[in-house]
Amino acid sequence: MTRATDRAREMSVFDPECLSRAVLEHATGRWGSLVLASLIDGPLRFAEVRRAVTGIGDRMLSQTLQRLEADGLLSRTELSTIPPHVEYELTDLGRPIAQQICELIETIYHQLPAIVAHQHAANPQSRRP
Repeated sequence: MTRATDRAREMSVFDPECLSRAVLEHATGRWGSLVLASLIDGPLRFAEVRRAVTGIGDRMLSQTLQRLEADGLLSRTELSTIPPHVEYELTDLGRPIAQQICELIETIYHQLPAIVAHQHAANPQSRRP
């Protein structure tokens, strides 16, 4: 084992200095999780990711893609077409993380009726007519 691998095994996401915390933030932050989930079925071009992740601006999408690429969770491929296109795809590192995010999304979907009921019970004034 390398020294870096040994160090990675000793890391704790609860330590604010741990590198895993930054990767966790990139992968599960507001936009990172949605970008990873959007790529679960295969590669997409920039505009396709933007359409899938409604509400994200071009600059934030670019930053999110760059962070996820720097972490090794997705790859960026420049296609030699006219006009040139760039395609993003999950890597072997990113796929299991994206799958877990998709499972979390599914769990939220299943629990959503109970969550909404709880929210309404906790704050009856928030009910809409």
